[in-house]
Amino acid sequence: MQTFQIHRQNIKGITAQELALVYDQTEFLPYISRVFSAHAFQQAIEIKSKSYFPETRQLLVESLQTAYLNIENRLETNKNIELLKQENTFSITTGHQLSVFTGPLYFVYKILHVIKQCAELKEIYPSYNFVPVYWMASEDHDYEEIKSFSLFGKALTWETNQSGAVGRFNLDGFEELKEQFKSFFTTNPDSELVELIDSAEGDSYGHAFFKMVHRLFGKYGLVILDGDHRDLKRIFAPIVKEELKRQFSFRAVEITNKNLAKDGFKLQVNPREINLFYLEDGLRNRIIPENDQFSIEGKGKFSLSELNEMIDEKPECFSPNVILRPLYQECILPNLCYVGGLGEMSYWLQLKGIFDAVQIPYPLIQVRNSLLLIDVVTSEKMEKMEMTIDRVFLESHLLKKMYLQEHSSEELNFEELDRQLEELKSTLLEKTKSVDSNLEGYVQAEIIKLEKQMAGFKEKLYRQMKSKHDGALKNIDQIKDRLFPNDGMQERSLNFFQFCPDGRYTCKLESLYHAIDPFEGDLIVFKI
Repeated sequence: MQTFQIHRQNIKGITAQELALVYDQTEFLPYISRVFSAHAFQQAIEIKSKSYFPETRQLLVESLQTAYLNIENRLETNKNIELLKQENTFSITTGHQLSVFTGPLYFVYKILHVIKQCAELKEIYPSYNFVPVYWMASEDHDYEEIKSFSLFGKALTWETNQSGAVGRFNLDGFEELKEQFKSFFTTNPDSELVELIDSAEGDSYGHAFFKMVHRLFGKYGLVILDGDHRDLKRIFAPIVKEELKRQFSFRAVEITNKNLAKDGFKLQVNPREINLFYLEDGLRNRIIPENDQFSIEGKGKFSLSELNEMIDEKPECFSPNVILRPLYQECILPNLCYVGGLGEMSYWLQLKGIFDAVQIPYPLIQVRNSLLLIDVVTSEKMEKMEMTIDRVFLESHLLKKMYLQEHSSEELNFEELDRQLEELKSTLLEKTKSVDSNLEGYVQAEIIKLEKQMAGFKEKLYRQMKSKHDGALKNIDQIKDRLFPNDGMQERSLNFFQFCPDGRYTCKLESLYHAIDPFEGDLIVFKI
């Protein structure tokens, strides 16, 4: 296993704000609780211990035990659920949508990051326990964002006409997608990858996704938490009522947004007056304040007292949006740190005010590891091209120019020719002046023709050199396309299973786990 670390400033398009979120969060101190570091966890533990109640811990454990009741091979996860009963146990959490068959690569990176971080924190703080948690965004209703993924250059899509929270979708049409997926691995029909895909089943998409993620990461003790749970929502109910009564999140985020904008920071999300949805099967609609009532499309209008009664009777029908979801998470988990992508961390900067408003500790926030995977074929092409790791971040046209300069230095060296041309130009001008100075304009025009002819000669020779090295230049395009598909980050386009063509994923996950460095900010380049 070979890994290299590259500073993220080499990544195309990354902003100064994003670099600061990764490397030094000091400038964000007005908007976060404390700067992320391994040492910051001690204070985070002390603060969370004072605000997280035994009753909440007990309800959390009971809901997790129920969720895992019919799940196989859960020994390591069960150990962590048992640990959550203890007051010296805390969580490190990441979250993501229920993208079909894990979606982009960074889904895997997120989860391995929190798993590895928990292991390393245990070494730093041996008197505490740390449990990795994946928060399933099962209440998200953006089907368009989760329905497709790319595998070996082909887009696979789950076609369904369902609406509402994707975790509550039934599996109509999903079996066809599973068969499409497995068709890429027909040479290994008994592989563990095929078994993994077959494990994605249940009475809802949320259940199927839960089983698949557990099969992938269960051996690491990952705890999967689905927030779409009646008992967990009951813990959150007082905050839901407070939001309906005071719209506190809108006010808090608006104040923060003004300050962030004044300080020159980018805003990622905008709050609504009420940052809640009403949730039923097939339905997730906004709750909109109208005078002294609240309107829910498809359900009607309600008074505050009527909604409060509904919250008491059916807390599971009230769903936080992107603004309040982090608060819900921190309300029910003994959480110390949230790990996410750059976009997620940018909107977490907007949220501390809502935590303060209800006196729930704002956690440490950390940008997840970012990796660039180099497969065997690509690695061999790079070695053949003598292309170093640092060079792959250059634009393709620059790489090609550098290659031609290095491999055609003699053929494309025009220094002597340029010197002789300058001498010829000087000689022509001197001779003309000595004969008839009135011919100087004529000579200047002829010199321009000579320069154009020379430029044309150089260009033709350059094209011939490119043709001579056509295979090498195509290799550059292939390397760049493999590492930066569509001129973007690989982790946002490719699916993890593309790197498991033999159908074996456990060894690949294990290699990635060892490559992950949860207290390192640099991009990790990994020859897989």
